[in-house]
Amino acid sequence: MNPVNFPLLSLLVLVPLAGALTAGFSGHETRARTIALIVAVFELLLSLFLLYRFDPGNGDFQFIERHVWIPSLNVEYLLGIDGISVLFLPMTAFVTVMAIGAAWNSIQHLQPFHYAMLLALEGATIGVFCALDLVLFFWFWELTAPPVFFLIGLWGIGPQRRMAAIKYILFMLFGGAALLMAVVMLALYSATPSGNDGIQLVFSLPALLGKPVPDQLQGTIFLLLLLGFAVKTPLIPFHTWLPTVAMEGSPQIAALLTGLKLGAYGIIRFTMPLAPSAAIEFSWVLGVAGAITLLYGALIALYQTNLRRLLAYASISHIGLVITGIASLNMQGIQGAIFQLFNFTFIAAALMFIAGFIQHRLGSTDSIHLGGLAKVMPKLTCFYFLFAFASIGIPGTSGFPAELLLIIGTLNAHSSLGIAALAAAVLSTAYMFEFTRKAFFGPVNRPATGQCLDLRSRELIILCVPALFVLVLGLCPNLLLHTQQKATEAWLTRILEQPIIKTDEVAGIN
Repeated sequence: MNPVNFPLLSLLVLVPLAGALTAGFSGHETRARTIALIVAVFELLLSLFLLYRFDPGNGDFQFIERHVWIPSLNVEYLLGIDGISVLFLPMTAFVTVMAIGAAWNSIQHLQPFHYAMLLALEGATIGVFCALDLVLFFWFWELTAPPVFFLIGLWGIGPQRRMAAIKYILFMLFGGAALLMAVVMLALYSATPSGNDGIQLVFSLPALLGKPVPDQLQGTIFLLLLLGFAVKTPLIPFHTWLPTVAMEGSPQIAALLTGLKLGAYGIIRFTMPLAPSAAIEFSWVLGVAGAITLLYGALIALYQTNLRRLLAYASISHIGLVITGIASLNMQGIQGAIFQLFNFTFIAAALMFIAGFIQHRLGSTDSIHLGGLAKVMPKLTCFYFLFAFASIGIPGTSGFPAELLLIIGTLNAHSSLGIAALAAAVLSTAYMFEFTRKAFFGPVNRPATGQCLDLRSRELIILCVPALFVLVLGLCPNLLLHTQQKATEAWLTRILEQPIIKTDEVAGIN
């Protein structure tokens, strides 16, 4: 078997989807979760093999798979990855393994359906990172919504979980409408003449990158794409669904949604390179939106007394920093943005899982119900401190090189945005340490807290691997930066060196 010709990306997409069907129809609770874990681990190993085969010295798309899908519309089944997307595949697989392990004993009803939804979400998410045809991408993008809807509504821990599920789906439908409109506009304006006085639409990302739309149209397409992705990122004012889901949904789905930032990936992959002139012209809009999100999320987090809601607003603040890095349009900013998105998978998800472990033991993550956790749960406290330090960018953790790159990138591009990033870094330290003081130190003020068990073996395993990555990448960040170097250079070149295209130069458009 030649690994170059083997459809490895298709296998990565289909394995969890097939596993979802198998687990869902298994008809037995123990069998369903065992199948889910085996499938998720196999998916992780498969994604690591892909990473091993990936060539970081090649900035183009690799592992290309192309098949005709809808011939009359020129829609293709087109998959491929580059240095920007390749690392998100094993990260998605790993956080899914963590979610299955964390839910091992906490799901009490409809277990086969629950694990089927987790695997379906994994398969759709992998498809989002691999799709190079805009219709195929949109199909996977929309396919992520139904599993999340059921995971929130059926297995949420809050009394308003069904409302939270409906709120999430309505926000996603709103963003999806904007994305679909942008996709249709891109296909129409990039169409080429074909036989019988017709036109051939263009949905292929590589083809669209090689033939940018006119500058007069890029502004509209840029804003539509930005709007669609901003909802899922989420940016202010589309952020309200995330704190609601964090409070009402299960810790597993909250960890997945805070750890996997598909919206920010969409901005990097599609919004900026498909409208390069508009990306340069409106970079200040993106930067201001990121700075507002950055500061707003940090300020609101300062006043939170519940760990899950605090982590949701901290995630919103950190994604604002990522957006300012993307808006900087320089090497440090974009590398820091990708690095920080990678960190989200480990740090934000691990902290949300820790919040879930506390919730499972005490029935609450509100500071008024906590206190003295460090005395009764020293192992959990050690992991919490490690991930909290990484979240605020303490040297020695993976958060430090990511935030350093982002701050330097924003300072080089827009000094005011760099100052906002520095201010938010101070605020993030304040809200994390303030909550930590209340929840982990002081006297044990509840009998239930004094009787808490520390981390079980399964929970230790779940947290050990991300902890190792946080330390390794904190000391050796070039392990990650080397993988994305060429792809990042190609991304910047594509945006900054695009020729000006006038409307009458587009073939097929009169």
